[in-house]
Formats: sequence, C-alpha cells, structure tokens
Amino acid sequence: MALIQKELSRRGFLAGFGVAAGVITLTACGTQSGGGGGGGSDGSADLKMTVWGGEVDKKAYQDRIDLLVKKYPELKVTLALIPAANYAQKVQTMIAGGNGPDIMEVAENVNVYSSKSQIIPLDKYVSSAKLDLEAQFGPVGKAYSYQDKVYAIPDRSGAMILYYNKTLFEAKGIAAPTAAWTWDDMLSASKELTVPGSVWGFGGTGWWPGWWSMVYQNGGAIIDPETGKPTVDSDAVVEALQWCGDLIFKHHVVPTTPQYADMGPDMGGDQAFAAQSVAMNITGFWNVGTLAADPKLEWDLAPLWQQKKQAVAAFGSGLAISRDCKNPDAAFKAIAFLTAAKAQATIIESKQDVPASIEVQKSDTFLKPSWMTKPLNMAAFPESSKFVFKSPFIPEWDEMQKAFTDGLADFWLGKQQAAPALKAIQTQLTSIIKPAA
Repeated sequence: MALIQKELSRRGFLAGFGVAAGVITLTACGTQSGGGGGGGSDGSADLKMTVWGGEVDKKAYQDRIDLLVKKYPELKVTLALIPAANYAQKVQTMIAGGNGPDIMEVAENVNVYSSKSQIIPLDKYVSSAKLDLEAQFGPVGKAYSYQDKVYAIPDRSGAMILYYNKTLFEAKGIAAPTAAWTWDDMLSASKELTVPGSVWGFGGTGWWPGWWSMVYQNGGAIIDPETGKPTVDSDAVVEALQWCGDLIFKHHVVPTTPQYADMGPDMGGDQAFAAQSVAMNITGFWNVGTLAADPKLEWDLAPLWQQKKQAVAAFGSGLAISRDCKNPDAAFKAIAFLTAAKAQATIIESKQDVPASIEVQKSDTFLKPSWMTKPLNMAAFPESSKFVFKSPFIPEWDEMQKAFTDGLADFWLGKQQAAPALKAIQTQLTSIIKPAA
C-alpha cells in the first residue's frame, strides 16, 4: 500500500490509488457480466456492485465476492471498480439513467444519495436478518443512519489513529502516548520532540477529521444532533480550532505550509512522518502496510489523546442498495455476508483497511496480521473504536466541506484567528443547511 496524500479528499475518496479514468469490471467466478439485479424462481440473482479504489481494493473486493458466491452460488456478482475522482458522478449518472448498481459503496456523502432517494432504507432488511448493528460494528453501526433510517451497512471503519516515532520518543525519554493523554500532555511532548528547522513534534490537524476530533473532545459539535443546526461558532469549537492553529503559529511544533513545501513536493503529515521530519502524526490505517515494511523506521500506534472527553473521527465506507435494484432481498443477503466476520477478515489480510467488524478487529487476524514483520500496537484501532463520534453526514456534506475549505484557508496560513473565521462560516452554513424537520 503506497503512502498517499490524505489531503486529497480522504485517500482519494477513501481508497484511491491512481486508477485510470474509466471503469474496471470484474466478474465473480461463473458470473456473466452486466447483471441487473433480477432474480429467478430458484432464488438466483445477478447483482452489479460498484466500489472505488485501486489495485489493492480490486483484489480485496474480488476475494470477498468469491467467498460470497462460494457460499451462495445462486448469487452472481459483477464488480465495477470506478476511479475515486469520478465515482459519485458516475454512479449518480447510472442511477439517473435507470441503470444504477444493485450494491454501491458509500461514505461521508451517503445522505447526498439518500436525500435524492437514490438509495433505499435498509431497516426492514436489518430487522428481518436480526442484525444488531451496534453489537457488530460498535459506535459506527449507525454511522450511515439519517432521520432514524439506516441507509448503509458499515463495511470498513478505522478510527483516526496516532502514529509516533519510537526512536525520537526514546531519545527524549518520553513515555509512549496513550489514550489517557490530554491536550497538555500532547503539547508538552511535541515541544520536547521539536528540533527547530529539522524535526517537528506533530504533523498537524488541518484536515477535517483532525480538527473535528479536537472539537468533539472539547465537548463541541459541528452540527447540533438535536436541532440539526450548525454550531461552528460555539465557544467549544472556536477554542478547539484555535488550539490547532496555535500548534503551528504560537508553539511552532507543526510545520507551516511553506515549511512543508520546503520539504518537497506533495508533502504533508503522512509523508513527513515517513521521512522522520515529524515525530507524531494522526491519520488513518492506510500507511500501516508501507511503514511496516520500512526497516529503518521504528514506530508504533496509539489511540488519540483526549480533553473534556475521548472522541475521535473514523474513516470508512458502507454498502448501500440503489433504488434501481430489482432484487433488494438478494442484494442485502450479499451485503450481510460481505460485512460479516468471515468476509471482513479479507480486508486486513490484503492490507486494504480496517474491517468494520469489531469481532475481526479484536481477533489475531487483525492484531497480528500475517504480513506484519515486527510487533505493532494494532489494538489501538479497536480501542479507539469505542471513542468514535457520529460525524454529521448530512445531505449538504459537499457544500459544508467547501465552506470549511474556503473559509479556513487564511486561518491555516496564520492570517486569521479561529473566532472570526468560524463566525463567517456559521453564517454561510446557516444558509446552506436545512435542519431535519
């Protein structure tokens, strides 16, 4: 798994590894391509499934589909791998033309689809299958629920995690970080680890999962869960964001944008950590495979710190059923299998991601994967799963993210304080977001 730029829309929409434009269609053993979700009297069904990603994802999903059709030979599944950058547009075009997939991967913009009735509620299928989403997936079990309806079943889900350089920590005599750390503990360690002009203590929180985690740790929220109204100008949010900015411009423990640029092209926290230019970095699972294969780097994982409470953003994706599916019973049967423990184990075995299944996260398959060459605290992921907050995956997700990107541009350059930036964004979001009735 290659190191990638997390700033480019979360792994290029969760797992992109540079697939060329177009759609790669893969077929499960014995499957005829071009299935449309229809079913026969014998319970057979031809299903079409869309996902995004690259080579790692292609193999991981196909391996899981092969397990599915081995268990249920009456189900035939065609996998369409769509480049990350084109995924949402491509899938929405398919649905608009009445040729949507039966099963489709979704993530933060799940309710962009649900608000347009492009995917169907799954509550009756969940109930019929007697699935306990919270027991099976922990706090992310309802990540893809909106207005009391379930629109997708969690498939992949890894918390924002702390990567730290063991060599640099040991050289300064600093104990390994734990979930008991507070903001003060993190700042104190970052100051000790920083060597001006050479090494910075921390990689930064400029990406939304980073600073949002600080917001929720501070008792704040981006959207009020009760009213559905934006609350980004609240004291808790302002204080958390300002703390993130102060790490750069007041305490100088995080590289500035120009300092990152001086390190090389396309440089960010992930790349700087691999180069040992930052001692700590928070990001997702996707760097584990590459860093584990680097014999020169001594590093480990830990859960994120806390403040008023423990809270952390999670990355992941779910599996939904489009409105064009002609056999939703068969589609959900496939989803239930793909998100159960046996198939989920393939996710970590292929180094693809963190399985959403808590059972798999706590198993030796995840904690001691066969490809791991030296001990690593993989238990930080299931430990962190207990602290995951429910991100507001609202229908206006894309517009909200654009408001943050544009409205915080000067803040992340040190040209503006958090309070005025968030006040302006609050005004903009109030006009964009339509609270649920």
